Amino acid sequence: MASIDLDKMLTKIKSTQWALSDIDWDAPGAELITEEQWPKLKDFMADLMWIEHVGARAFAAMAKKAPTDTLRQIYTYFHAEEQRHANAEMALMKRWGMLEGDEIPEPNINLRLVIEWLDRYSDDMPVYVLGTVVPMLEIALDGALCTFLLETVKDPVCHQAFEKINDDESRHLGVGFSVMEMQGRGKTFIGATKMLAPLLDPRLMLGIASYVPLLNKMRDNIITMGLPEERLYAAMAKFEKIGGRTEDGRRNPWFQVIRQHAKLVVNRRNRAYHVPVDGMVKLTGLIPRRALPAVPSWVKELTYQPTA
Repeated sequence: MASIDLDKMLTKIKSTQWALSDIDWDAPGAELITEEQWPKLKDFMADLMWIEHVGARAFAAMAKKAPTDTLRQIYTYFHAEEQRHANAEMALMKRWGMLEGDEIPEPNINLRLVIEWLDRYSDDMPVYVLGTVVPMLEIALDGALCTFLLETVKDPVCHQAFEKINDDESRHLGVGFSVMEMQGRGKTFIGATKMLAPLLDPRLMLGIASYVPLLNKMRDNIITMGLPEERLYAAMAKFEKIGGRTEDGRRNPWFQVIRQHAKLVVNRRNRAYHVPVDGMVKLTGLIPRRALPAVPSWVKELTYQPTA
């Protein structure tokens, strides 16, 4: 499959922008959320909203390092779109009576640690590192979570919002996989090895230390909501299938790193991996909230108000 034409994609992105005000947040259907669903759904939506914001911050960092002006513009739009998704999910939480006043939901500790790492270090990371991790997160977490949400929630306004969100995400993934292929194009062994140099950067080590337990934590949260974990694993397998569909994609060393890690995450019988990572989830769960740094200022851009 040929890489997409990024100039045409930019034109399409510009023509498909939408606003929260396009949705009638007071339309009937909020009462279809059951009492049994409500508490788990509240935690689930808060996690989903923060994952969108993690994506937004990563796209902001990628826009600064983009190799072409077209890609810089695309990433800038994607940054705004991820924020809009987070705001739409907050608007649904508000609609369902899950937020008081101007309250912003608390991220779970593992998401909070990833947000902190992104805020401090993501601007220093090469675009090909984030450019491989972001599609993985989007396809695994967004893909599995959003599909499950639409299967279990009957509120038509939720379906209307996610139709728009999923359209955006399909473009994010299209660009993400295309860029991964571009990064692998014509790579010799030496060129590929150079791309792996950031693995020795202690700042990236910190990022990996926050990213790895996040995936296991999200697996636990998904199971609590009633989603079979196989669905999450099927989404991760999709990353390998699409990312490795061309020789250029397979030549991208970061695709190979993330692909191998996904196999570890999926194999629950691999106790050498899962016992220490589950231990990390438990340990991070013991961190008192007051010990965490203040939430970054860009989080204040979140609002459920139906603004553009």
